[in-house]
Amino acid sequence: MLKMNSNNKYAANGVFITPALPASGEKVKLVYDGLLAKCGATEVYAHVGFGNNWENTNDYKMNKTSNGFEATIPIHTSKPLNICFRDSAYNWDNNSGRNYSFNTI
Repeated sequence: MLKMNSNNKYAANGVFITPALPASGEKVKLVYDGLLAKCGATEVYAHVGFGNNWENTNDYKMNKTSNGFEATIPIHTSKPLNICFRDSAYNWDNNSGRNYSFNTI
C-alpha cells in the first residue's frame, strides 16, 4: 500500500508517517496496518520515544479506521522518532526487536 507524501520506509510492515520527514514542533499522522492489525487486534497503542535512549516516552491509543489504526503524534525534538506497537493483550510489534525509527529535523 503506497501512501503519498508519507515515509514508506516500513511499508512492508504496514507502518507510515506523514509528513515523511517531520520537524520539531510538528505533528505526524501515524498509520498502522501491521501484524497486530492483521491478527485481529481491536485496540492498538503506539509506544513512542525519541533518540537512542527512548526519551519522553508516551503511549497513544490509536483509532481504528478503514486504513488500519491511526494516531497523531507531536514531535518535540529533532532526535529520531522511535515507535513500537502493542495491542490490549500486550502482544508487541517491535519490528523483530529493531523498532520503527524515523529521522526528524
